[in-house]
Amino acid sequence: MMSYLSRIRLKPGLDLAQLAKALPTDAYAEHKLIWQLFSERSDTRDFLFRREQQGHWPFFYVLSRCEPTDAKNLWDIESRPFQPRLAPGERLAFALRANPVRVRKISDDPTIKRRRRDDVVADLKKHRYPDRPQRPPLAAIVHEAGTEWLAERAERCGFEIESVHADGYRQHRLYKPGADRPISMSTLEFNGVLRVANVERFLETLHRGIGPAKAFGCGLLLVKRT
Repeated sequence: MMSYLSRIRLKPGLDLAQLAKALPTDAYAEHKLIWQLFSERSDTRDFLFRREQQGHWPFFYVLSRCEPTDAKNLWDIESRPFQPRLAPGERLAFALRANPVRVRKISDDPTIKRRRRDDVVADLKKHRYPDRPQRPPLAAIVHEAGTEWLAERAERCGFEIESVHADGYRQHRLYKPGADRPISMSTLEFNGVLRVANVERFLETLHRGIGPAKAFGCGLLLVKRT
């Protein structure tokens, strides 16, 4: 199936009223903005996106099944077909923003289906380094927790990690309109080099993304040949 990789930037020359209308104010508004670029053609989310910053202004990378269009004429959209031809063993540089959590049971009772999501950085600090005075610097814990989390997913995602650096750990509180409590989540930035191990699985990963919180700009795996 054809997919599209797009870069979406604000049109130059917008006035203040147009900017106020265009600029998303939070993570929910970002998701709504991207959704509106496809809303007439799909009632389900079939895209991944990632926000970047250029000076004062945001821009977005989007991978989608449909080509995005902006009926409000506020965004420049550069799209190209995305049909990568890959071979086993091929080396690719990659960048990933992910929500690194592990899903665990809350009970051994088989009738209880509820699960909890544990942040991998907080979990590592609590269980591997409980002694605060002996704990490594946060940057080291972030890298250790992040690289372990990604390595656990590499095989089923169709790749092998050649090198990776994990940093940029951030915690977020997201306020959904009408909700009583905010949603708490974390993000982590991964950059490195991978090797394609299973082409079919890897292509599925590119289109499916890695990890949860895709509605909030996580999971898009950006790759380029080294």
